[in-house]
Amino acid sequence: MQPTASPDAAAAPGVILVGVDLGQPHFDPTLAELAELARTAGFAVLDRVVCRRRAPDAALFVGKGKADEIQALAAAHGAREVLFDQALSPAQQRNLERHLKLPVNDRVLLILNIFAQRARSHEGKLQVELARLQYLQTRLVRRWTHLERQSGGIGLRGGPGETQIELDRRMIAEAIQRTRKRLELVKRQRNTQRRQRQRRGTFDVSLVGYTNAGKSTLFNALVKARTYAADQLFATLDTTTRQLYLGSEAGHVSLSDTVGFIRDLPHTLVEAFSATLQEAREADLLLHVVDAANPQHPEHIDDVLRVLHDIGAHDIPQVLVFNKLDALPPERRPHQLRDEVELDGRRVPRVFVSAVTGEGLETLRRVLADGARQHHHPDAEDAHDPAQLQHSHRDDRP
Repeated sequence: MQPTASPDAAAAPGVILVGVDLGQPHFDPTLAELAELARTAGFAVLDRVVCRRRAPDAALFVGKGKADEIQALAAAHGAREVLFDQALSPAQQRNLERHLKLPVNDRVLLILNIFAQRARSHEGKLQVELARLQYLQTRLVRRWTHLERQSGGIGLRGGPGETQIELDRRMIAEAIQRTRKRLELVKRQRNTQRRQRQRRGTFDVSLVGYTNAGKSTLFNALVKARTYAADQLFATLDTTTRQLYLGSEAGHVSLSDTVGFIRDLPHTLVEAFSATLQEAREADLLLHVVDAANPQHPEHIDDVLRVLHDIGAHDIPQVLVFNKLDALPPERRPHQLRDEVELDGRRVPRVFVSAVTGEGLETLRRVLADGARQHHHPDAEDAHDPAQLQHSHRDDRP
């Protein structure tokens, strides 16, 4: 297949994007998301290469012929790096770098780099550092020839005849252990804060959703906060919690904005961000925010559900919040702002909103107030309980 050129090649460092269709249903033939990730990380996309294989090549992932094509394309464009949309094994990465004579990285490292750029809090930086160390631990043999040398002896750390790679592995293992202990302390502090909220009987609501669905913008619109929000992937990583007042009957609820999810979110990141994701895991209600204007939103919903299953939050009641109503063309606008749909084997309420214009926010507030009242008075009959909502009309658009 011929590579498709990309117009965004003005700034350095330039990269070539590579995607391999292995028959998965979620494969992105345009590499649009990878391109957005690359731009978010500070790269300029020079060109894109897409090919199809039944299985990855054990040595070069794409096979020698396609690797030669990528090498020629990179030389023609003056690319500084090659980025793959799939995770590469350490051996594949090393072999590709030798063949292409260029740095080669994959989607996992790209996401790690973005997280490292965006982390602001002490907790966020610790989480990114842990994920980076875990990734690095598997790739010590990638580029460094000095790792074959032996160390040890008088005045040197390490046992007799200990190779440099063994020493580096031990040092990284120790760094991982230290970082885990520091994160465990942060987790205990979060648990203390959560128990204080539970003693007060606070109704905890967490915003979850695919990255760039507008969670932080919605959070700001609901609680009048100033959380950083931008039209980019992973604009914010650190969990922010604010109190939201829903009237005299419902009182205050605790609203948390969490890190966005993405397709093939690295397991190291899921593990590292367990303290942050615990806000979602222990919430009373999840507001699952969806970019209604994105044609791939059904796949994004499935990706979020997979992560929620991974972190043990799939049983928590959800409300689907279809955001960016203002960006929908007239023919795709819903007949009503509130209805009900099937999600992960159960019926859940869905609300259409625009966090930018404010349309639908009052409807969403009423849904939250119904959930808070049910939480405070669990024995009361409440037809508007977000987990029990039943409507005679169902509209599955868009």
